[in-house]
Formats: sequence, C-alpha cells, structure tokens
Amino acid sequence: MEYDYYDVLTIGMGPAGMAVSAMAAEMGLKVCAIERNKIGGECMNVGCIPSKALLRIAKTRSTFDKLDMMALSSMPKPDLKRPFERIQEHIDYINRNKTMAMFTKVDLLLGKGDATFVDKDTVRVGNRRIKAKRIFICVGTRPAKPPIPGIENVDLLTNENIFHLDKVPDSMTIIGGGAIGCEMAQAFQRLGCRVSIVQMDPYLLPFGEEDAGRLLEDVFTKEGIDVYNSRKITRVEKHADGIALYTSNNEEIVSEKLMVAAGRRMDLSPLNLENAGIEYSKKGIKVNKYLQTTQANIYAPGDCNGNYLLSHAAMHQGMIALMNSLLPSGMKKNFRKFVVPWTVFTEPQVSHVGKLESQLIKEGKKYEVVESRYEDYGAAIAEGVDTGFVKVFVSPMGKIYGAKIVGEGSGEMISEWAMAIQKNIRMHDILFLQHSFPTMSFLNKRVSENWMMNKMKSKMIKRLIKRFARRDLPSLYKGIAAWF
Repeated sequence: MEYDYYDVLTIGMGPAGMAVSAMAAEMGLKVCAIERNKIGGECMNVGCIPSKALLRIAKTRSTFDKLDMMALSSMPKPDLKRPFERIQEHIDYINRNKTMAMFTKVDLLLGKGDATFVDKDTVRVGNRRIKAKRIFICVGTRPAKPPIPGIENVDLLTNENIFHLDKVPDSMTIIGGGAIGCEMAQAFQRLGCRVSIVQMDPYLLPFGEEDAGRLLEDVFTKEGIDVYNSRKITRVEKHADGIALYTSNNEEIVSEKLMVAAGRRMDLSPLNLENAGIEYSKKGIKVNKYLQTTQANIYAPGDCNGNYLLSHAAMHQGMIALMNSLLPSGMKKNFRKFVVPWTVFTEPQVSHVGKLESQLIKEGKKYEVVESRYEDYGAAIAEGVDTGFVKVFVSPMGKIYGAKIVGEGSGEMISEWAMAIQKNIRMHDILFLQHSFPTMSFLNKRVSENWMMNKMKSKMIKRLIKRFARRDLPSLYKGIAAWF
C-alpha cells in the first residue's frame, strides 16, 4: 500500500489549522492540509467575518435612519439592499484572492472527504493514506440544537445558514442571549426586522457579568428588541404567521423566522480517534498544557479541545502547538498561561479579559474596582458614543486581575489590559504610558488616574508627600515608587 509522507499534517483549515499550515510551510516543512468544506472554517464563512459585515451594514442603515439624511440632503441613497448577497460576494473574494494565496506551499486536499485515523501516524482521506511526523487536529464545532418539543418540525436558522437568506425577514425570534444571539438581534433589528430574544439565563451575555448584560439590554430595549430573560421554552410549532414559541410564563411569541444561538456541539466521530488511541469526551479532545493529545505526536489546538471557543484563541493555540511540536521540552509553551480576551461586537461593544468579579469573590481575593465612564469623557460625548464604562479589578498594590469594557472601541481597548495581565504590568505603568488624545483608549488611562487619585486619599501617602515636598523632587519620586 502506498503512503504519502509529510512533516506536518493538518486536519481542518479553520483559524487553528490555517495558523499551523501557513507557519509550518514558511518554516520549510513539508505540509499537507485536509479540509472537507471551505478554507477559513466557520469564522471566515459563517461566523466572525460575515457577522461583522452584517453589523456594519446594519449600523450604516441605522445611522441614516437616525439622521434622516435622505430627506435633508441630495446625497445618493447608500446601497443597503441585498445585504446577504453583498456579504457573500466579499467572502468569495477574500477566499479566492487572499486566503488561498497563503497556502501555495501547502499540499491542500480540499473537498476530498473526511479525514479518518488509521493509526497514530496515519490518516486516510478518500483513496489517499498519509503519514506524518506531526499531526494537528483542528476541527471546529457546529450550532447545538436544544431539546425543545417541536423543534424538529420547523425550519431553523443558525449562523450556518442565516447569511444565505434571500431577504431580511419581517420578524425573527432568537433562542439564546450569547454573543451570536445578541449580535444578530441588533443587526436584524436595525435592518428592519422585528426581533425578540428568549433565553433561560437571567441577563444577556451570561458568560460575562451582569452589569454589562443589563446595560446592553437597556440599549436593545430602546432600539425595539424584546428581551425575555429567565424563560424556559416549552415548545415551538408552526403557525399561520410563521413559527410560534411558547414559554413557561404562558407567553406566545410568533415570528416569521426562528434562529437558534444556544451553544455549540462537537462531532468528532468521523475522525475515528480510537484508532489512534486518542482520548476524548463530549467536552472535546483531551490535551495537556502543551496541546498534545494522549499521543505525543498528535496535537489538538482550537475548538476541538473545548477550552476556548474563540477564533483568536484557536489561531493562538495553532501557533503554540506548532512551536511545541518543534521545541525541546524545556522550551515548550503552556497555552493555559496566556490570557484570552473576548469581545461581543454589538453597539456598544462588550469586552473582557482576565478574571470576572464573581471569580475574585469566590477565590477570596482582596481587590478594588476602578472605573471610568464614557459619559464623563468629552470626546465620547462629542462623538455621540457616551454609553458605557471601563472597569478594572485591581489588588491593593496595583496588580491587575481583570478588566471589562462596555462601549465604543472596547474590542481594541481590551488588548492593553490583556498585555498588562499577561506581562504583570501594574496600574502605575498604565498611568505613565501616554495615550493618544482624544481616542477612546484614553479612558484606559483615566482608570489608572482614578486609581492613583484613590491612593492619594491614604493618610500615609499624604504624610509622605508632605515630608518629601520639603526636600528634593528625586526623593519624592523615589518614596512614592517604593510605596507602589
């Protein structure tokens, strides 16, 4: 039997697989990559990229609606029709002209079928048998379908098919108040669809913190989105006007379309992991801190290990896994030591990194909450984006435990706090870093200033300042630096 031999074999070409394949090929390794569907995985084709494009289109329409610019000027009306067709055109362009160009040095097996393990060194796809020194499992997840009576009898929308609609529906009910549910709710509402969100959790974005979820709910309510929290869905069924959803509160919610955004599921069965002796569960493939499976030559970065279902985490893990496969044991990287920020791209954006306040309380950590608000910042007021806040959880000596930002640009601003946590940068370092003004990231500096002002209330600090004020400035700086 003939085999093809490679240095690296990647199964799945989503964010993790793309990172592994592109990097390994640039290193001069012989790489084979298997993808049964499309390059880019869910993120590129039915996730991050098209959803952000739809949000941008919806924001454009919302802006023009608010300003009524069509009535006030002779500007040509922007082309906001056929949003799904436009998005697909852009995705096709990116895949054809940008993404594929990254893999000219990779033996790419696209659309040839599922990859199946023969043993720990061998994978079969179609009629080919491939052996590799290092194998990377980079398969993703799919939308979960909740066990609701009647759900099998109605047509459902998920992130996998919602971007292929012919037109914006008149109304839509979304099951789930997480990232996908919230982003799609705001996008479709702004495109003229009447949207309702129904979920079991008590507030939106339940993986985050309540104050952020409540603030977002207030914004949604003002925009006309109906939010039903803490609801158990008893059944769904076909209705003369579309689909009816019933709750345990005796509510009937009828809409033209029903979308499910209530979690993710894994299907690892096509891989036949047992043939390779790889341990796994419903939660994902078992990996150690170096992203190795129970077979040392096989790695599982990304969604398939169940640690973080985020595209940027998958890319990062792909990079770490490849490096670990090449480095000696003393130089390998522990992927769990890298912080993972996240952002929900609603308006306002919601971002977080590090520990939640609930985690700090559970751990018994001594901390303080330092805050700056968009409504107190002149630039935010002038630009009409004065909803939101920056909150940072800090130790008494300025160690940063976590940060959350609700507001304009939070997805860009959160990276500063991610770096601070990962590199153990403290609040006084943020204070002495100059931030461009008047950017929204200046609110990060405002938080550090507020932290310092709180420290100045200490009687001990005041005594130090008074004592050093009578002496030379270098002594003053040295004394304060020693305190912090």
